[in-house]
Amino acid sequence: MKLDLLAIGAHPDDVELSCAGTLAKEVAKGKKVGIIDLTRGELGTRGTAETRDQEAFDAAKILGVHSRINMRFADGFFKNDKAHQLELIKMIRYYRPEIVLCNAIDDRHIDHPKGSQLVSDACFLSGLKKIETHYDDETGAQEPWRPKAVYHYIQWKDIEPDFVVDVTGYMEKKKASVLAYKTQFFDPDSQEPETPISSKNFTDSVDYRARNLGRLIGVEHAEGYTVERYVAVNSIFDLK
Repeated sequence: MKLDLLAIGAHPDDVELSCAGTLAKEVAKGKKVGIIDLTRGELGTRGTAETRDQEAFDAAKILGVHSRINMRFADGFFKNDKAHQLELIKMIRYYRPEIVLCNAIDDRHIDHPKGSQLVSDACFLSGLKKIETHYDDETGAQEPWRPKAVYHYIQWKDIEPDFVVDVTGYMEKKKASVLAYKTQFFDPDSQEPETPISSKNFTDSVDYRARNLGRLIGVEHAEGYTVERYVAVNSIFDLK
């Protein structure tokens, strides 16, 4: 399956919290969009791996993405090593995305920067023809594929973005996809332990952080990204 855009997150809900507005906008424009979760979030304080599976399915349906898979790497303990890189390379070569969005380069949760580097390294290695991989249900070796760009979304920490995407008009869909993770976020009736992301302030931050980035570029809502190389434009007038 050829995708235009592939968003990858260490945990189910990373993508929704960070770049769901961008995904929803591109889906609406007719782009083929997919999501890969590296782990099932099985070490999360609230809920279970099984509830996260269902919540991820529900969120994907809300966003209208074309594909969502889970790599089932070990939450908290996956590594940026050859074994994990090769598994991810298989999926990059299978989906052949033009653009990959992935975890923040630095963040509170150790899986986020670790996942960020793993994805970045796998995207580079995926373009090397001497690395041979085979997808499960296909015969023959996969062809090499390297995405045109890898961009890192912003998570817990307020990292200064290199560019922002106007997601005005797509915040309701983004917030609905976030709230599909019923076990994870604010619920005044929940008997689960409190966590850094279960407060009302955190849920509210999904909107007010996007509003702040939007304010800075003169729109209602925006999502920010950091880059690995310079962003190029054909004309100075392409910049807004």
